[in-house]
Amino acid sequence: MCSLDPDNSALYIREGGQLRRMNDIVLAEPKPVSSCRRTKPLLLLKKEHFIFTYNAKGNLQYSPRSLFEISLQFIAENIHHVDSLLDFPEQIGVKLFAATEEKCMFSNQETGPKALQVFNDAYGDMVLTSLCLRNRFPLLSERMCEIKTFRSLKSLDLFGCRLGDSHEIFQHLTSSSLTGSLVELFIGGNCLSDIGLQRLTAPIRMFKKGLDNLQLLDLSDNPISERVVRYLTCLSNLQNLDVSGTNFKLGTVLKKTMYDLTGLVCSEKPLDIFEHSRCKTEGWAEHVVNQWETIASQVPKLKRIEDSRKSALRFFGRQKFISDVLNSMPVVRQNEDEDATEKLHFYKPTPKHGIPEVQVNDTAEDSLKPSCLNARKRQRQTECSETRRSPPGKRFSSSTLTAEDKDLLDSY
Repeated sequence: MCSLDPDNSALYIREGGQLRRMNDIVLAEPKPVSSCRRTKPLLLLKKEHFIFTYNAKGNLQYSPRSLFEISLQFIAENIHHVDSLLDFPEQIGVKLFAATEEKCMFSNQETGPKALQVFNDAYGDMVLTSLCLRNRFPLLSERMCEIKTFRSLKSLDLFGCRLGDSHEIFQHLTSSSLTGSLVELFIGGNCLSDIGLQRLTAPIRMFKKGLDNLQLLDLSDNPISERVVRYLTCLSNLQNLDVSGTNFKLGTVLKKTMYDLTGLVCSEKPLDIFEHSRCKTEGWAEHVVNQWETIASQVPKLKRIEDSRKSALRFFGRQKFISDVLNSMPVVRQNEDEDATEKLHFYKPTPKHGIPEVQVNDTAEDSLKPSCLNARKRQRQTECSETRRSPPGKRFSSSTLTAEDKDLLDSY
């Protein structure tokens, strides 16, 4: 806007809200106009709402982000306040999960469990279908609440995690949340005894629930005996079993017992399905697990050990048991010589394989000795007749519970 003064022919120019004369002398400066409608939105603007780039001349320029991206960032920052993501498309879910991971919301122990729960309820196995925590005991202890939210796992590797006989994760494995999803379970190298396996399978044997679709079980490098075979009869869909490095003694008796109770036969060569290279973390939360481990590695070593002991005491609740478990080292195979040890793998044969040799041989041996069986039968009949003639004594019930079963029932 220009104006010409008729007295001295001076030329005034208004530029940028200021009135100037041709000799660049400022004659008047307008007062700043304060408007609530214009100043308040500017206060809400953040750097995250713009994309900053440089043009060809090297000047900084910016462009606003789309409303979808701004909304995505806002929801990611407040994901712990979201009630549900059901019926949201998968394309939206994966972008929201990535934005939430970028904000490190899953690493926060206050907001992480709630955030993961929201995604697991809506998207199931897409969040995490396989989890490998082999020899990562501190990570299991520190992120127990977050790990429990993964309810659609098909494969879980807990080898060398110092579980012992009474770990909290056992209740989660046999809970209704993992009833129809878990297919592969690796719990080798955990100082698991016969009592521990009895407790693990107790809900399945008593209440007929949990681990319905379990097909692969790794019990290697645990101090278990052949007695635990009867605890495995409740796993009706079990197809593969690894008991290498245990107190199992391979022989005709073991083969026959295993086949009669579980339908599994011994493999002549190691099964590739038990190789550790097969198991890895897969799903949207793969980088989240790596993020947890990175954060844990940044904590000073002494502080991390102290926190692990405290958390272990809080989880297990028994000082003596924890001291024994923490002092024991996890089973880690260091070289190829240890890998070359004798493997004891069992598998369920398909119908085309027919009856295993041990079953055929035992049947033939039994058919060759009918006289021995008849003699034993006559001896038993004689003993029964003598017993009937003797005065009646104290009768014991066949359903009497053992001391171990009573202790197990008391624990529930």
